[in-house]
Amino acid sequence: MEREQALKIVKAQLTEHRYQHTIGVMETAIKLADKYGEDVQKAELAAIFHDYAKFRPKEEMLQIIVEQKMPAELLDYNSELWHAPVGAYLAEKEAGITDHEVLDAIRYHTSGRVGMTLLDKIIYLADYIEPGRHFPGVDEVRAMADADLDKALIQSMKNTIQFLMKKNQPVFPDTFNAYNSIVKNSGG
Repeated sequence: MEREQALKIVKAQLTEHRYQHTIGVMETAIKLADKYGEDVQKAELAAIFHDYAKFRPKEEMLQIIVEQKMPAELLDYNSELWHAPVGAYLAEKEAGITDHEVLDAIRYHTSGRVGMTLLDKIIYLADYIEPGRHFPGVDEVRAMADADLDKALIQSMKNTIQFLMKKNQPVFPDTFNAYNSIVKNSGG
């Protein structure tokens, strides 16, 4: 799918602010893919569709999670997590994306997972560090991403986990497990 066609499909589903975020994620993902040797077109497509379901009604997302037999555990955590797996499903069903690597990068861009692929890591990080993001610690992760993708990923997950813990919010187990997996595999 060509960039302009993908952007047109996604723009119809997003607010202008979220569309600008998507452009930032796309540009960041392209840079990271080029730097770390990932397929740039796959990174571009996954980045464009990463928030495809972000503004779908919660009732619709809940229905898709149940009907498609997605992990029921999702329903026990913040509904902010839902748009990623639902977005992967809808990107396939509505936009015709069939590349499983692209769909997985969309599916896991908020939670991470054990055994993240290079594409998964790039989309997760691009979403975290795109130029429109402004929060404590993001500049440090941006600098790390330029030098070591796994170190940047570890720091971004650490920041997210600490943020949730400070707010007394539960942390989705896939995120803890992804963090542990990356730390173990990168030598700490």
